[in-house]
Amino acid sequence: MLTRRDFMQVTAATAAMMGASGSLTEALAKETITQDELLKFDSTGQVTLLNFTDCHAQIVPLYFREPSINIGVGEVNGLPPHLTGKDFLKHFKLSAGTKEAYAFSSDDYANLSKDYGRIGGMAQMATLVKAIRAQRPSNTLLIDNGDTWQGSYTALKTLGEDMVTVQNALGIDAMTAHWEFTYGEDRVKELIEMLKFPFLAGNVRDTEFEEPVFENTAYFERGGVKIAVIGQAFPYTPIANPRYMIPNWSFGIQEDMVREHVNKARTEGGAELVVLASHNGFDVDRKLASRVDGIDVILTGHTHDAIPGVIKVKDTLLVATGSHGKFLGRLDLDVKNKKVADFRFRLIPVFSDAIKPDPEMDALVKKIRGPHEKTLNTVLGKTEGLLYRRGNFNGTFDDLICQAIMEERDCQIALSPGFRWGRTLPPGSDITVDDVFTQTGITYANCTRNELTGEFLKVILEDVGDNLFNPDPYYQQGGDMVRVGGMGYTFDISKPMGQRASNLTLLSTGEPIDPKKTYTVGGWASVQEGAKGPKVYDLVSNYIKRKKVVNVPENRAIQVKGA
Repeated sequence: MLTRRDFMQVTAATAAMMGASGSLTEALAKETITQDELLKFDSTGQVTLLNFTDCHAQIVPLYFREPSINIGVGEVNGLPPHLTGKDFLKHFKLSAGTKEAYAFSSDDYANLSKDYGRIGGMAQMATLVKAIRAQRPSNTLLIDNGDTWQGSYTALKTLGEDMVTVQNALGIDAMTAHWEFTYGEDRVKELIEMLKFPFLAGNVRDTEFEEPVFENTAYFERGGVKIAVIGQAFPYTPIANPRYMIPNWSFGIQEDMVREHVNKARTEGGAELVVLASHNGFDVDRKLASRVDGIDVILTGHTHDAIPGVIKVKDTLLVATGSHGKFLGRLDLDVKNKKVADFRFRLIPVFSDAIKPDPEMDALVKKIRGPHEKTLNTVLGKTEGLLYRRGNFNGTFDDLICQAIMEERDCQIALSPGFRWGRTLPPGSDITVDDVFTQTGITYANCTRNELTGEFLKVILEDVGDNLFNPDPYYQQGGDMVRVGGMGYTFDISKPMGQRASNLTLLSTGEPIDPKKTYTVGGWASVQEGAKGPKVYDLVSNYIKRKKVVNVPENRAIQVKGA
C-alpha cells in the first residue's frame, strides 16, 4: 500500500526530475537521448560509408514530419518505403511513442515533437561526422547525394554558395545533384569550381556532341580497399525543372551507361567496392539494382525516404537516408575478394538537443545567416494546427500556399507543385520568413494567373498522377501529386492513365467542373520560360501577415481510391 510518505517521496523525485518546467515525458525522453548513444556502433570491416541526402540547404535545427501517406504501386505495393505510421513501426519493430517513432514516422508527431524537439543542423551533423572519422580515421568516406544547394533563404540569396562553403567545411568526399541545376548552367559550373571534392553526374551529356559534361566516377582508398563512387544525377531534371536553365545538357536514367561505368570501374579502375551515389529515387534504384550487376551499394536519394534498415536487391545494398539533414547514414562494410562479405548499418537521427554543435561549423552557420538574421526571424503570423508538406497528396502547408494564391491573386482554383522539401511547424508555432522560404525558395517562383478549361485541369491531374503512380518505376519522374486548392476530386490509383481523376468539383459552388468551361487558376513554379507574376514567397508572406493566425484543417476534398 502506498503511504502518504511514499507518495510525497515519489512526487518530490518526479518534480526534481522535471525541473522548474516541462513534463515527465519530456524529462524521460531527454534522459534517454545522448550523443554517445547516437554514436554507439559495433564497427566491422575496412570501410565506413557515411551518407546524407536531400538536405535542401537546411543548416539549422528544424522540425520535419515523415509522410503519413506514401503509396507504392505494382510490385512495390506495401514494401518499404511505401509504409507509413503504425504500419512502418510494425514492419521495423519500432515502439510507438519512442524517439525512433518520432524520427521515422508521422505517428503522433505533434505530441512527440514536444518531447524530442528539433532535428538536424549542420553543426550537429559535423559533430557526428568528426566523431566517426576520429574512430575510423582511414576508413571513412562521406557522400552527399544532392539537393543540397537549394531550399532556404540564404541559398537563394547566395545562389548556392552558402551550401558549397558548408559542404567544404564538412569534408564531403563526393556528391551528385538535382536541384543544383536550377541555378542554371553557368552558375553550376561556377559553384563546382569552388568545391574541394568531385561533382559526379555520369548520366549528363552535352546535347550537341553527346559528350560527358561532368565526371562520372571518383576513386578512393579506405582501409586498404579501392572504392569507386559513381554519380547519377536526377534523370528527369529537364522535365521536372525548367529546361531553359540547362538547354545544352541531357539527362536520363541511362541504364546501359551505368552498366558501362560499373564495368569500367571494376576492370580498368581496379575497384574492389563499387558505390552508386544516386538521385534516381528509391523505386528507380530498386529496379536498377535488379538489372545492373556489379554495384555493391546504392546510396539513393530524391524521394526523401528514411529507412532504418538496408534493403537488399540481389547482391546490391540500398541505403536511403531521409532528408533535411535529419539523418546521417552509417554503413560499415567488410570487403573480401571484391565482394561485400559482411555489413552493419545504422540510420542515425540527428537529435539536435542531444548533440553538442561543432564549434567550427557553428561559427560558419552563424556567419552565413548573420547578415540575414533580422529578416529570417521576422514573425509573419502563427499557426493553430500542424503545418507540414510531405505526403503523396495535399499537406497543410501546401493548402496554406493554395489559400494564399487564391486570395492574393483572386483565383477560383490554385495549383502548387508537389515538392517534398520544407519544414514542419508544430501547432502553436510562429511562422517566420525563414519558414516560408523553406517551402518556396526557388529561382523560378513567379505566381501566375491563367484561364484554364476544366478539360485541361483533368489533364494536369492525370499527367502528374502518372509521374507518381506509373507501375514502371522508370517512368516515375519524381515529386508528389500536384497540390490543389479550391477544387476537389477523386483519384483512383488502380486505374490506367486518363481514368484516374474523376468527380472534379469547384468547392466555392459545389458544382462539377465543366470540361468546356474556363476557370481562373493561380499557380507557381512554372517550368516555362517567361512566367509572369509576383514571387510566391512574397505573396504567401503577405497573406500570413494579413491573417495573423492561420488554421488549416485536414483536406477532405481529395479522395484517394485503389491504394
